Amino acid sequence: MAIVRSQSSDTGEETGLSPITTLRDLSLASAVPAALRAAIQVGVADELGDTPVPVGRLATSLDVDPAVLGRLLHNLRSYGVFDETEEGIVHTATSRLLREDDPQRLKYWVLWVTEPWVWDLWPDLGEAVRTGRGHFDEKHGAPFFTHLHKEWHESTEIFNKSQTELSRLTSVAIAEALDLSDVRTFADVGGGRGYTLATLLEKNPHLHGTLVDLPAAVAQPDPRLRPDGALAARSQVTEGDCLEKIPVEADVYQFKSILEWDDEKTVTALRNAASAGRPGSRVLLITNLVDDSPEVKYATGIDLLFLLNTNGKRHTRKGVTALVERAGLRIESVRPIKPLLHVVEATVPE
Repeated sequence: MAIVRSQSSDTGEETGLSPITTLRDLSLASAVPAALRAAIQVGVADELGDTPVPVGRLATSLDVDPAVLGRLLHNLRSYGVFDETEEGIVHTATSRLLREDDPQRLKYWVLWVTEPWVWDLWPDLGEAVRTGRGHFDEKHGAPFFTHLHKEWHESTEIFNKSQTELSRLTSVAIAEALDLSDVRTFADVGGGRGYTLATLLEKNPHLHGTLVDLPAAVAQPDPRLRPDGALAARSQVTEGDCLEKIPVEADVYQFKSILEWDDEKTVTALRNAASAGRPGSRVLLITNLVDDSPEVKYATGIDLLFLLNTNGKRHTRKGVTALVERAGLRIESVRPIKPLLHVVEATVPE
């Protein structure tokens, strides 16, 4: 077996830092997401425009303590988030992604992965390593998303916004990569508010699409999919839980970045797609594969978070194809969607 070195396995020597410095930096890396969250909460990125602003003046505008703001920004600047010139604090390409009006905004994704419940989960990682699974259900008395919708309403809204942000980053690439010329009906299962579905419909004017997700997700769909929206004639929005039943027959079923639960739930959702479709219907899993990801730190980090909140995982190529086959589907291909994703295509057998 070939031994392949990880894309991001830089040691301290390779980065120019000593192993001691590297380990000390890593052990305090939790300060970074905390600082990002604080910067969003006080509004630094939105307040800062295109010209440098002295820390004191920025603090006055934000009504915060200037000394502590300076310390916060000093930490973030060391990671390339904001910068400072002689005239004051300025944006970097990274810090601009925290602005509400940035077209590639990741503000709500940062808030989602730094929510208070996330900090409560990380100490459970050692127990998960010992037992082989996360323990959210036992700790809270309900599955993660059930608990989220019931107890953490503001976090639910942040989740929905974060998923739309991620969809904006990937939907055009997905629409370019998928050949839907011979497809008449398309179901986006667990598609959130439907940003990706709307993008696919705009790219394929012959296509009719159905958005299927839980009531809280589809309550406010993408404006293009609403009754008065530009795509209303070729779309419908349907409440449904893919772990129970998928209430629509379609030529293609898409699962984008949602089949990251435990294996049994993933297989259940895939079997429900097979039951809802017909022989020859296609099932597409669009995901960021851990072993082929160009963002290995992101992929492996979110993999551990999924372990703790839903007992889920980010898949390897071998792992996801095995689950597809367990569900009774036939694997057709696994191919990249540049720059970050892969699509696993399967069909419902005759």
